[in-house]
Amino acid sequence: MRVGELGFWWRSVGGPPPPRPPLQGPAEADVAIVGGGYTGLWTAYYLKRAAPALQVTVLEAQRVGFGASGRNGGWVTGFFSGPPRVYAAGASARASYRALQREMFATVDEVGRFLSEHGADADFHKGGHLTVALNDAQAQRLRAQVRAAHGHGLDEHDLRELDSEALAPRLRVDGARAGSFTPHVARVHPVKLALALADAVARLGVVIHEGSPVCEIAAQRLRTSAGSVHARWIVRATEGYTAALPGLRRLLAPVNSSMIVTEPLPADAWREIGWGGAEVLSDAANVYCYAQRTADGRIALGGRGVPYRFASRTGGAGDTPARTIATLHRKLCAMFPAAAGVALDHAWSGVLGVARDWGVSVGADARAGLAWAGGYVGEGVAAANLAGRTLCDLLLERPSELVRLPWVGRVPARWEPEPLRWAEINGLYALYRRADAHERHSARPSRLAGALDRVSGRH
Repeated sequence: MRVGELGFWWRSVGGPPPPRPPLQGPAEADVAIVGGGYTGLWTAYYLKRAAPALQVTVLEAQRVGFGASGRNGGWVTGFFSGPPRVYAAGASARASYRALQREMFATVDEVGRFLSEHGADADFHKGGHLTVALNDAQAQRLRAQVRAAHGHGLDEHDLRELDSEALAPRLRVDGARAGSFTPHVARVHPVKLALALADAVARLGVVIHEGSPVCEIAAQRLRTSAGSVHARWIVRATEGYTAALPGLRRLLAPVNSSMIVTEPLPADAWREIGWGGAEVLSDAANVYCYAQRTADGRIALGGRGVPYRFASRTGGAGDTPARTIATLHRKLCAMFPAAAGVALDHAWSGVLGVARDWGVSVGADARAGLAWAGGYVGEGVAAANLAGRTLCDLLLERPSELVRLPWVGRVPARWEPEPLRWAEINGLYALYRRADAHERHSARPSRLAGALDRVSGRH
């Protein structure tokens, strides 16, 4: 089994392509984008489509898709992080939040449309999302979450409960008591998507500089070791790597997530498991796992390993502790006994950006020429697309429904300084794990978990 080296998704495409040239000296542009992940690339794509004459430059510290865009679980989800209260308040709160939700649902199809238009095979399959409850406490929490979603404007088509009898024909997970299903999620190969997007952006005339770390972002200027870049607009699209920039250490915490992937499962194992719809999958634990059935017949499963490294360290190319691999493998085998004898092929890790209130922010300050998007909490494959389209309208000063969405212009609270941030994040997940352990022997959701939700602002 391989560990790190950016992960299985990169290895499955033969590794990164030849690097694009780094920035060689001072430069100018109409729009300079910091970060060559989904957010930066989608923003560049829609800007050049809308205004071909714009000079758009993307600067990436490593390689396109080096961060979460190339290491995630491959969920193009129409849902997004953060409780409704962080996005809207007042008489129009429900309508505003529902507008954001509907735009996110439509974004799943927008990603599929992009791949189809460009003839890119990224294993995109809109099979929906199954959540399974593995004990009675999880089943109660799952039902409560479905009721809450309906209270915020979703209906049975958007999200519905499944009892064990309705779940079994779709997917057989050992110990599953109940489940829920939404059609607004697709599976994708994240690196194939990132590479297709980068190629499309380059064909439009966007200049992409790899190996070009940005040292500082200021009004209409960014600084690199090769020189400064001046632009009418600077777009910060750095997500889990934001804390490395001066003045932004407490804006987004780089929270770690780890993944394992099996060798391809034999046909008899798939007959036992089912999963013919290739839905993406999660459980209803407080520290949940997420999974997909890959296009080549593997199971890729992820979850939290070491949640947070002191001083916002990001962990490089994805080395993963042996204990994290073992924990994820035990989870996989417990859920799918038919896969217990299948060897693991690869394990890797990466970081995702988390705001103090768990919400996403998109914004632009026209006077300073600064724009930004991020804080996806691991749900950014689709959210970055909608953020990129929104930033396009904001920078071009085009009135649209997108610029009125409630995540635009919101300012999340900053994280506490160290060592409080380290203690808070790691302590939170340790207590959530304790709550999950309690729930395995309880018929009711943990009161501790409920208290943690309220204190942390997670729900």
